This record gives sequence, structure tokens and C-alpha cells, in this order.
Amino acid sequence: MSNQLIDTADDVRDGEELDVGAVDAWLKQRVEGLQGQPEVTQFSGGASNWTYRLAYPSHDLILRRPPAGTKAASAHDMAREYRVQERLKPVFPYVPPMVALCEDTSVIGAEFYVMERLPGIIPRANMPRGLEMDPATARRLCHSVIDKLVALHQVDVDAAGLGDLGRGSGYVKRQIEGWTERFERARTWNVPRFSYVTRWLTDNMPEDVATCVIHNDFRLDNCVLDPDDPTKVTGILDWEMATLGDPLMDLGNALALWTQADDDRIARAMRRQPTHLPGMLTRAEVVEYYCLQTGRSIDNWAFYEVYGLFRLAVIAQQIYYRYHHKQTRNPTFRHLWVVTHYLYWRSRNVIRRAG
Repeated sequence: MSNQLIDTADDVRDGEELDVGAVDAWLKQRVEGLQGQPEVTQFSGGASNWTYRLAYPSHDLILRRPPAGTKAASAHDMAREYRVQERLKPVFPYVPPMVALCEDTSVIGAEFYVMERLPGIIPRANMPRGLEMDPATARRLCHSVIDKLVALHQVDVDAAGLGDLGRGSGYVKRQIEGWTERFERARTWNVPRFSYVTRWLTDNMPEDVATCVIHNDFRLDNCVLDPDDPTKVTGILDWEMATLGDPLMDLGNALALWTQADDDRIARAMRRQPTHLPGMLTRAEVVEYYCLQTGRSIDNWAFYEVYGLFRLAVIAQQIYYRYHHKQTRNPTFRHLWVVTHYLYWRSRNVIRRAG
């Protein structure tokens, strides 16, 4: 039964085909013992980098590359993502093992990197068919997932050689200013100005509580679970946005998409991970558990909650902006302006409750 639960890839999407011959020839010069030809499939999760499985008779590999039309110097920086994981792996074992980095864009038209596949369960919007979790098991899974975030935030930055990953102190201020500017650039006529929210964030901005390695996209669907014990996390994926920053900002980001069972209809419609199941921690319980495990005391959680919601609104609006200006015709982006409105409403509610 456990093998049936393991996350699998699908057929390669039209227009996103991989030059298998070029990749295979490049890899065989760098990976000892690589034999045969790969069966190539593509993972459908995520809306950023393209991710492929290369199933060789002798090796099971994953290839990550940016979407067509992007450059490595942009947000889709393959070399940076590869090196972050390569340095982090010895001190944070949940990072996939890196295999090789290709910075020569002549091979397939873009930079890419290859890592070992971590087979396991990935809890997406719903658990895979056949996996039933009672409330006690779901609660243990939540604890296990948050434990990994706690462990990441406790990594010795210098020992990992990651001191150059970010800009150090002042992270909170940079984030509020940066996301405010991004929203102004992406704003369309049919969404709120968010000035009430951004003013409140600016007026209530705390000092950084620490500077540590943060994931910046920490979710259940970026976790790999052991098929024989689904409460055990064996890997953490998608390190594209990892940096040095404030750990509570990382937690705020993580909880912006943490939908609980008693959330409203719109939040439930946006759900991307199975945090609604009986026994799963509520957002307040996640914060309480995180504080217990780290020894931190947070008396201004509303700031981090509003920040996470605002950042998510900006990301949704950036995607909608592309649709609004006919830079993409993907129909799934058509109503993202409604999501922006909803996150504005929710941010204001948190601010009101905070007094």
C-alpha cells in the first residue's frame, strides 16, 4: 500500500519538452555509473520553475530549470538554489542531495540543476487516495512539520557557509518596503490600494528578532513524508526563495496559506494543503507550538499574520497583473483580483482584532 501513496510525475506538458539527449549526454560526463536512457515525466505542482523526473535504470533524478523566457539573474536563479542546498545539506539533512549544476545555457537553453529524487508522500490539497489519518496522527504530522521549521531556524549560518545568503539585519523593514513597492507596480483598477494595511504595517514594524536561514515558502506541500510513517518528514523541497531573515516573518508567510477547518468559504476554496483535516493544528496552535519549541514569546503576532496575508496578496496580484495586461491567457488567473480583495478584507479584520 505504501508505494501507492508515493507522489508521481505526469506526462511532460506541451511546450515544456526537455532536450533529453542533451541532458543525458551532459549528465553521463558527470555522474559515475549512470546507465541507460531516462524515462522523463514532469511534476505539475508549483507555478514557478519546471521540475522533471529522470528515471534511469541506475539512478532516480530530478531536474529543475526556469520557465522559458526567464534568465538566471532573475528570481529563477538555478545556481543560487543549487548552492544553498549544497551548503545546507550537511547541517540540515532534509535537503535533497545535489548531483550537478549546469550554468552553460547552450545545453538546453537555460541553466538547470539535477538532484536525487526523494520518493515519498507530498500532502497537496488532499492526502493521496488510500491514506486515512485519524486526528491524533494528523496532530503528530503537524508537530513534525513545525519541528523542521524550528530546526531550520536554528541552523548555524556560519557553519553552513551561508553568511552571504542575505543582507543581514533590517530584514523586516526591507520586506515591508519591498512588498509595498511591488504591490504599487502590480496594482490594477479593480483592487484596493492597501494603503490602510501598509500604513499599519509600517507603524507597527518591530525590530528583527533574529537573523537565520529562512525557507520563505514553507508549506506541507513542500514536504516529503515517509510512506511507511506519514508523520515523519524526510525532505523539504523548493528552496528558491531561501535567504537570511527574520524567523517570525517566515512563520507568518507559512501560516498565510494554512487553512483551518472553520475558515470561511473563500479560504477553503484557496486551500492548497490538507490542514483542514480533523486533528490538524489551527494557526493559533501552530504559533503556540512554535513558541514552545523555540522558547520565544510573541506579543505582537498580528503584525506577522498581516504581513503574511499582505505578501500573499501581492503575489496573487502580480500574477493577476500579467493576466489583466494579456501577458498570459491562463484562465485560472482570471479571478485572482477577487483573492486580492479577500486578503485585504482579512488583513483589516486582523488589524481590527489587534486593536
